[in-house]
Amino acid sequence: MTGMSGFPELLPAERNVELHILDHLRHVFELHGFANIETRAVETTDALLQKGEIDKEVYGLTRLNVTDGDGDTDLGLHFDLTVPIARYVLENAGHLEFPFRRYQIQKVWRGERPQQGRFREFTQADIDIVAKDELPFHFDVEVAQVMAEALGGLPVPHLTLQISNRKVLEGFYLGLGVTGSPVGPTAVMQVVDKLDRVPADAVATQLGELGLTEEQVTSVLALAEISTADTSFVERVRELGVTHELLDTGLAELAQVIGSVRPVDGVTVVADLRIARGLDYYTGTVFETRMAGYDQLGSICSGGRYDQLASDGRHTYPGTGISLGVSRLLVPLLADGLTSDRSVPSAVLVALVDEESRETSNEVASLLRARGIPTEVAATAQKFGKQIRYAERRGIPFVWFPATERGDAQSAPHEVPGAESAHQVRDIRSGEQVEADPDDWTPPIDDLAPHITEPHT
Repeated sequence: MTGMSGFPELLPAERNVELHILDHLRHVFELHGFANIETRAVETTDALLQKGEIDKEVYGLTRLNVTDGDGDTDLGLHFDLTVPIARYVLENAGHLEFPFRRYQIQKVWRGERPQQGRFREFTQADIDIVAKDELPFHFDVEVAQVMAEALGGLPVPHLTLQISNRKVLEGFYLGLGVTGSPVGPTAVMQVVDKLDRVPADAVATQLGELGLTEEQVTSVLALAEISTADTSFVERVRELGVTHELLDTGLAELAQVIGSVRPVDGVTVVADLRIARGLDYYTGTVFETRMAGYDQLGSICSGGRYDQLASDGRHTYPGTGISLGVSRLLVPLLADGLTSDRSVPSAVLVALVDEESRETSNEVASLLRARGIPTEVAATAQKFGKQIRYAERRGIPFVWFPATERGDAQSAPHEVPGAESAHQVRDIRSGEQVEADPDDWTPPIDDLAPHITEPHT
């Protein structure tokens, strides 16, 4: 990878991996009926900052050499895809069918300090289901299932999809007597949300500084330690002896999600009650995802339910969704050796006997392409050994030798000198070479596209 800090650029073989991932995500999302949209790269700064984003993380948009008042100073690049979807729904509500199921895969920009898994320009893949006025809870289950299936098909280490519910946490804290004076449940959640980055004793100290008693702090941390791959978390919460109506609602909702998501290879779904999601617009189910061996990345896929995604004064548009940080997931894996077996999409290189016969080679390539076989023609009429090495360096598995009218030093390997030859194709990996007809020869389906290769261990 090259490029200035925080703006990753991929080499061709690495980009093939990214394209494979993006194609897989699109396929899964569309299998579940999510429609694709793309929103503009810019939003007004008022919209970008209304949910509390730090000013210095937003890239403002300006034009060079403009006069006062003509510089687009009220525009900024979007830092996620949530602000754009909220605005998009409001502006297009009259043209959308609700519930509106959309997926969106786009670049976003965030002015934070570059580090492993965090960039200033990166790709996100979001799915959201947005309703008008009321969003049934079963959609929370659905977005969890869809993203689990999408994650399960990726060429990455094992993933853990952690699910919690803000109502569980808020209800528990209210049951403890954390009622908003002098500190409320949201402030406690924001501290608890640091547990994966800050030692538990430091979190306990911060909770004490908020005004919680030692007994309350102990209970808050005990709740955060509960994590199960089934609905047994409900009984474990009950054993802590805290009661509240909101807690009951949250436990029932979380149990429904955990009990309903079907198993997916490569992904473990757990109820994890340390997951709080610090942003205060989440109102129920919340998601985070971690990748085995890459704990330093934190969550690579997160989201939740927001009952106040947008409002036009007459209608409220609640939503539930989850966002995968494609760049956060992918770039560290590429740095550790994940790549593809070719730097070009070509499955076949058509050799060039000489410049006079280039049209023959071009015709062969056209016949192969017409049947969906990615094909390129050799750049120059070098000796066939050099043309084969050209294919090897790029990972192209097959070299096609066009039929010739006479044998000579440039003849295809294994050709009978002095006789008219047929078209021949060689698998340069095995050395096997056979006669072939460009009208009907097809490579094995697995060779039609680049393959992802795992890092060497």
